[in-house]
Amino acid sequence: KREGYCNGFTLGSHGQYFVDRQSSKNIQFPYESYAAHYCLGILYTRNENIDEKKIYKLDDIVSIASVIKNIEFFFIEKWKIASDKSGSGNTANIGSVKKIDDLLFGNGTFAKYGETIFDDYWINYGKITIKNKNGNLKKITNIDEFLQYRGILKK
Repeated sequence: KREGYCNGFTLGSHGQYFVDRQSSKNIQFPYESYAAHYCLGILYTRNENIDEKKIYKLDDIVSIASVIKNIEFFFIEKWKIASDKSGSGNTANIGSVKKIDDLLFGNGTFAKYGETIFDDYWINYGKITIKNKNGNLKKITNIDEFLQYRGILKK
């Protein structure tokens, strides 16, 4: 465990409804019909000193120690806390940044580039190919390569 970091989490799919903004596949309303896309997050510390096998009586309910502590909530637009990495290994999910201050203050990978770059990157995630230093084709899966491809960032 690194101080000031959390495990990170997924911020929703970059699949069908994210790419086709008029689709309502796996979503109640089409993605484009929402005014914004927010994340309500909860950060906490696990209380390691809990005997999970201990049996309590109902009268003891006020003295039962919580399994979590240091609870903090945040509510922020998802593009502001997104990373350029997938949130899970086998599904099309957008991953969050893992530094706690970046989550709380909206300083994710796309914070300085804006929501348009976030959308463009994740709509095209793993679809654009470039040549690596050996001349072989590889898929773009990081923000620097993507910005260079788009001509926004110089090598």
